[in-house]
Amino acid sequence: MLSSADLDTLLLTFKVAAIATTIMLLIGTPLAWWLSRTNSSLKGVINAIVALPLVLPPTVLGFYLLVLMGPTGIIGQFTQWLGIGTLSFTFYGLVLGSVLYSMPFVVQPLQSSFAMIGKQSLEAAATLRASPLDSFFTVVMPLAKPGFITAAILGFTHTVGEFGVVMMIGGNIPNKTRVVSVQIYNHVEALEYADAHWLAGCLLLFSFTVLLVLYTQIKTSPMAQPFK
Repeated sequence: MLSSADLDTLLLTFKVAAIATTIMLLIGTPLAWWLSRTNSSLKGVINAIVALPLVLPPTVLGFYLLVLMGPTGIIGQFTQWLGIGTLSFTFYGLVLGSVLYSMPFVVQPLQSSFAMIGKQSLEAAATLRASPLDSFFTVVMPLAKPGFITAAILGFTHTVGEFGVVMMIGGNIPNKTRVVSVQIYNHVEALEYADAHWLAGCLLLFSFTVLLVLYTQIKTSPMAQPFK
């Protein structure tokens, strides 16, 4: 059975994932829209930066975030100037790391969905005197709904399963930075395989369930595919 400590790590993990996914959608939506429409020479560079966590070892990203959020890092100096201290080994540091590490799982499905929307729909809205912002909310978002669902689910589940990044920047502080993946590692390291089975099984069941919902409820159209 799950212990109270295991339940605490589950709640903390889902809290981090929910906040991080919300932030990723807020940032990733305009970024994906720009990437799907622009002909700028910077498009390739921005695409490469967004996709970098897909190929970069999590410990590498975690190391550089740890340096940047430290007392002498750019982020650390800024947060200290704000009077909130450094973000290393804090809940908000976990959120920041999760956003950066899982961003491609949100941006790429949205970018693919936006790219499938033809110019005709936007031109029709413009003839009705709809502003670009009105057109985005009334035309683009409904048409890209499968992409938003895919992005939210993939971003959330990927954040739940993180280990390398959160271990580097969050450590292993109970009720503060100890997430599910770290707790499973603790159980295995202590040879508590039964406890590790329970927690890992819950994570496996959760991940399978949300992916099953994703692939059975969304029609298998090009706009509904996770990646371009």
